[in-house]
Amino acid sequence: MGDNNETPRGELTTRTLAMPADANPSGDIFGGWVLSQMDIAGGIAAGQHAQGRVATVAIDAMSFIRPVNIGDILCVYAEIERFGRTSITVHLEAWALRERMGERVKVTEGQFVFVALDDDGRPRPLEP
Repeated sequence: MGDNNETPRGELTTRTLAMPADANPSGDIFGGWVLSQMDIAGGIAAGQHAQGRVATVAIDAMSFIRPVNIGDILCVYAEIERFGRTSITVHLEAWALRERMGERVKVTEGQFVFVALDDDGRPRPLEP
């Protein structure tokens, strides 16, 4: 768990507002919603580097550090960690801006693996 002096790692890839429909009755945003936002950001980053279609093939690690609240802006940062023959590993961090403008805190981080796909949906080699 990082401290409040920590800064996000990677490039800001997506920002979205946590809404009441994304929360449980206690007002905490569902972990699956956060994971989905991270998967979207990872797919954007991997697709840009693969210059084409990608699919998520694994989540190697995922840590939920703090809850996301209704009204927080969820900012997801992506950094390419490594390239394989057909795969791209992306480090993702989600940070919440509390109540849309307040304190910025890291809420989750994870390692997602994407595979580059051809037009038929089969793995394709990445350009060197």
